[in-house]
Amino acid sequence: MSTPAVREFVNNRSEFEERLVAVGGQRIRVSIRRGDGGVPLVLCNGIGASLEVLEPLVHELDPATTVIRFDVPGVGASPQSFAPYGFPYLAWVLGRALTELGFGVVDVLGLSWGGALAQQFAFQNPWRCRRLVLVATGTGALMVPGHPRVLAKMMTPRRFSDPHYAAAIAGDLYGGSVRDNGEDVARLFGKQEYPGSRIGYVHQLMAGSIWTSLFALPVIRQRTLIIAGTDDPIIPVVNAHIMNRLLPRSTLHLHDGGHVDLVTNSTALAPVIDEFRRSRGRRP
Repeated sequence: MSTPAVREFVNNRSEFEERLVAVGGQRIRVSIRRGDGGVPLVLCNGIGASLEVLEPLVHELDPATTVIRFDVPGVGASPQSFAPYGFPYLAWVLGRALTELGFGVVDVLGLSWGGALAQQFAFQNPWRCRRLVLVATGTGALMVPGHPRVLAKMMTPRRFSDPHYAAAIAGDLYGGSVRDNGEDVARLFGKQEYPGSRIGYVHQLMAGSIWTSLFALPVIRQRTLIIAGTDDPIIPVVNAHIMNRLLPRSTLHLHDGGHVDLVTNSTALAPVIDEFRRSRGRRP
């Protein structure tokens, strides 16, 4: 008897349904908060972060919205991939997982590294991705980079396992609302229930190092909301302006925060996302 593609995953938080979905040679942990209908929202997380990190945002989003989160291979409770992968493959895996779970057309939000995956998903699935939200992200290998001193702190996943280190570097690394409250980031990362693997982190770094959306953005027709902080040391705000110029149907929302304000200041940014998703507009 074959193993079912979707099986129950141990979860003691009743507001969320969790699954392990077996697709494309991977097993992907997925968390679903069921809403009252409408187009679901898929959240693609930043590098090294498991789905728990996005929970503050989920709680601030419209409760009528079905929200889907997941761990990429090697992060959280998703076993690591046997081989490195690229964003086109991972976008295909995500699409297969959504199909197995019974979801069709979705909106996709990507934060930082997850913004690259969101762009790739929209490019590969022009009729399945209704709207796109890109937060604190850029165009990959061909973009305006942050300062090398800042980027060097991202070469290892130590901040996810060492709360004192996470608090010490939070201000310089993420900017914005955590400059004077590094402990907020440490507490946020401390909510992760499953530690990711170092190999999984390396695979994510490799995927980002060989990918760019710079030449594909003009053909992404989805209505797109770009959210960027003016105090983001990792992704300088000029990248948001570049993406806004290249995406045919984009809207730029700037705030005075930093790289992770989407979760540390979700009370301010979640309504912006809800309003964009409710606004009228034709499918691409």
